[in-house]
Amino acid sequence: MTIKIISLTECTYSAWLSLWQGYLTFYQTALSEQQTKLTWERLLDNNHTNMFGYAIQVDDQVVGFVHLISHDSTWTTLPYCYLQDLFIHNDYRNQGLARRLIEHSYAVCTGKFDRVYWLTHDSNHTAQLLYDRIASKTGFIQYKKALH
Repeated sequence: MTIKIISLTECTYSAWLSLWQGYLTFYQTALSEQQTKLTWERLLDNNHTNMFGYAIQVDDQVVGFVHLISHDSTWTTLPYCYLQDLFIHNDYRNQGLARRLIEHSYAVCTGKFDRVYWLTHDSNHTAQLLYDRIASKTGFIQYKKALH
């Protein structure tokens, strides 16, 4: 088994789209085709420098992705990097691939960002088993107000 992490710029839209749809299904949500295309364009747009991402391949097949968003902070000199989306195809879970994508994100962000952070749903216990081993739980609770 050959595992390789590539920039999303090296990934086809159709390979990413299949995984993106699986990710949205996992979180029991749907986005419009227009929003999906906009997300893809932002991830690939060099002028939209605060969003970027990587895909993970197993034997040349794209089986997962990570999406990252950088933003300034009032608390630090360096910006933060928000790991917004992380997904591994069901057939490839529990093989260390999510961990590889997160650790790749750490490596890419070291020296450029103060931290990498993310949220997960409190019911996602499987993911939390990994996250508890590779990061610190902050204790913060998210609140939000939809404005649309």
